Amino acid sequence: MSKKKIGILTGGGDVPGLNAVIKSVTYGATARGYEVVGIRRGWKGLVAPTWDQGRDADYFIDLNRDNTRTVDRTGGTFLHTSRTKPSKTKVADVPEHLQSRVGELDSPGEGLVDLTPVVLENLERLGVDYLIPIGGDDTLSYGYHLHTQGVKVVAIPKTMDNDVPGTDYCIGFSTCVTRTIELTHALRTSAGSHERFLVIEVFGRYAGFTAVLPT
Repeated sequence: MSKKKIGILTGGGDVPGLNAVIKSVTYGATARGYEVVGIRRGWKGLVAPTWDQGRDADYFIDLNRDNTRTVDRTGGTFLHTSRTKPSKTKVADVPEHLQSRVGELDSPGEGLVDLTPVVLENLERLGVDYLIPIGGDDTLSYGYHLHTQGVKVVAIPKTMDNDVPGTDYCIGFSTCVTRTIELTHALRTSAGSHERFLVIEVFGRYAGFTAVLPT
């Protein structure tokens, strides 16, 4: 029986811990006999390749214990990321090699096109049996959309806001909280020097966890 293949990608903003997760998945999967392919630049990596000369090295990389051994020593994601959401792609942002197909693809709104059929085609060409998207609301909501299309998806929540429903803790949240506390303590010096009150606004999107926990 041929080896099963896992595809992994990172989407949205970067946070510390992403490379550690990619390494962990690669180590665990290869130890169990799976092949792992890294999809570069998030969902863009599943719509942009032209396949003119076989698999596009700009968007795909085979992952193994050797090339992921040291990636967790730095933050961010060595697979890179993007804000691409294939189900709602602006017509102007559709890759040149796909422009001729715009008319045949569904449109979720004016000036938008759904590139999901292209994503499914590319997953099939890659031979991906299971897909692991790492990201927040946008990235994982599209992962769920692929699940409804029959793709086997294992989602890993990543967002400093900690606002992915059904999860207790998201990658990036701990860093957000600890750095907010560090910066708040540092600002006390400036506030005291000038005998002022300072108001700190903390980004948290639709959830207040990043504001509540640092207090």
